Amino acid sequence: MIYLDYASTTPVNQEVLKAYTYVLEKYYANTDSLHDAGLKVAELMEQSREQTASCLKVKANELMFTSGASEANNTAIKGSAFALQHRGKHLITSCVEHSSVDQTMKQLQELFGFEVTYLPVNSSGVVEAETLRQALRKDTILVSIMALNNEVGSINDIAELAKVTHESSRAVFHSDCTQILGKQPLTFLPDIELASFSAHKIYGLKGSGLLYHKQNVRLVPLICGGQQEAGLRGGTSNAPCNIAWAKTMRIAFEKMDEYSRHVSELNQRLRLGLAEIDGVEINSPQDATPYILNFSVKGMTSEVMLNALNHYGICVSSRSTCSSKTKAPSKVLMAMGISEERATHSLRISLSHLSKKSEVDELLNVLKEIFNDYRIK
Repeated sequence: MIYLDYASTTPVNQEVLKAYTYVLEKYYANTDSLHDAGLKVAELMEQSREQTASCLKVKANELMFTSGASEANNTAIKGSAFALQHRGKHLITSCVEHSSVDQTMKQLQELFGFEVTYLPVNSSGVVEAETLRQALRKDTILVSIMALNNEVGSINDIAELAKVTHESSRAVFHSDCTQILGKQPLTFLPDIELASFSAHKIYGLKGSGLLYHKQNVRLVPLICGGQQEAGLRGGTSNAPCNIAWAKTMRIAFEKMDEYSRHVSELNQRLRLGLAEIDGVEINSPQDATPYILNFSVKGMTSEVMLNALNHYGICVSSRSTCSSKTKAPSKVLMAMGISEERATHSLRISLSHLSKKSEVDELLNVLKEIFNDYRIK
């Protein structure tokens, strides 16, 4: 099997798995119990929070453990919207967000009376600062724009967008940072109030996420019923997952530059190889993250290509995994001005430091074989 779907999920790092298993077996007490066993687990969890905060260069009490980025996105958006609705009910997001942001915004609009503005993106898939500036209003209370797009790899200038937001409104700024974590430095984090992360995108555990929230940001909890996470998330803490965050983050940050150079070489190799195949059009902009490469093939739908590659044991996607079961054209590609036909003929290759040159070469060879066979038929 050749796995080239790392934007969907990653294998668990063996060090992380070993640490998780150890904690799961030995430190099983409830973190809210007052006996020594419970206090020890609580201590380990807080150490993990502090070490994770150190990696992100934020304060430990600004991190909330969640079940994943989807919960973190929901908590950031709904929690701040409900807390700030006395100042206004206008929300801003982009038209290419992950479904956990998009559907949350729609729910707030349809069920709770909020007004949502969906910003367009340019041909490179990014939100332009002036577009955001023109959309901001006196009653805007929240802006939520992803840092790195999960389908084409476009990178938004979050620092600039946050600056515009704060200069022109009283709104708080949230960013879904799921895909950018571990791929490049998060230099913009001090400029925003809220950010969401997921462990399973950086070789950590599924069902494990983080919400960064500045101390001055008030959130209405979505899960009530306990004192956990400073009263923002009721329920017994998933201590083993939370404790594993420290090691997951440390490993991801340690070799980030080295891994990025390796992936950049593979991305360039893939781009050059695809350029030699007749009918292939690359959809990811040149300045996108090297970890994601989206392209379309004239005459072959995404479904046909996916099934053909799967027959050869090659795992890729056609879009965000959360939208993989719909046959509608990719909303991201359509928003970038790409034709509907091209949008329904797209594939997403997502690379990793675990990817090999031989795997990229094999993918290119198989693609040529598939295309030739398909055209002959």
